[in-house]
Amino acid sequence: MPGKYAISPNEARLMDTETLRHHFLFDNLLQQGACNMVYTHYDRMVIGGALPTTQAVELLLIDDLKAGYFLERREIGIINVGGPGVVTANDHQYNMEKLDCLYLGKGTKNVTFKSSNNIQPALYFLLSCPAHQIMPNTLMTREQATPAHMGDSETSNKRTIYKYIHDDGIASCQLVMGLTLLQPGSVWNTMPAHTHDRRMEAYFYFDVQPGQGVFHLMGLPNQTRHLVINNNQAVVSPPWSIHAGCGTSNYSFIWGMAGENKAFTDMDAVAIADLQ
Repeated sequence: MPGKYAISPNEARLMDTETLRHHFLFDNLLQQGACNMVYTHYDRMVIGGALPTTQAVELLLIDDLKAGYFLERREIGIINVGGPGVVTANDHQYNMEKLDCLYLGKGTKNVTFKSSNNIQPALYFLLSCPAHQIMPNTLMTREQATPAHMGDSETSNKRTIYKYIHDDGIASCQLVMGLTLLQPGSVWNTMPAHTHDRRMEAYFYFDVQPGQGVFHLMGLPNQTRHLVINNNQAVVSPPWSIHAGCGTSNYSFIWGMAGENKAFTDMDAVAIADLQ
């Protein structure tokens, strides 16, 4: 399993584009017939993707974890952004449509990912972090999540937020996870920007249309940088960094966090006038 080490803001401000992309971008998570994982040193988060086609793919034990099985000391959040599929865990099957979320707690064994058909395969985005207590495995469909409508077309950020794994949703040890859908004509996310020094965050951009892209903003508020993101790519955001984006068209993204707490509102806002 490849890894990404934690980077300080002093290092990041000196990086060129290639170096920034090496340390913060995940550009090859979804490969046909595989489950790919990357270990980060940001709150020990593992970021991954599974794309089963004709056969199911398994969440395999990785030697780097020094465990008996993948979720022996971990929890995982799974969101499907493709066609219908089935996740099997502890011999229980969970049918997942697009934008459904499944939480699997510490101690869950024998996890496999399957697509219901090969024409439109399921695309599973995965986030896993250490867990110190057992929480129940839970499936939440898009219809069961309570959407929050935010933003305005006048500021190009009209969007719908679905919160899945959080204090008032699916219970977890420390994982927080959800997604945001930008409406047609809106391109900005998370602006005004913020940081939260108590936890890291990861973004996974999806439904970026062919020929379009997203400029992901990162860095200290007074030392901003950007990464150009394509469809089905992810980025890790250190606790000291802002995380926002602007697309050439509307798009969607999954967000996930781990760290000191699970409060969705725990953020330190940065005024647009203070960004540099």
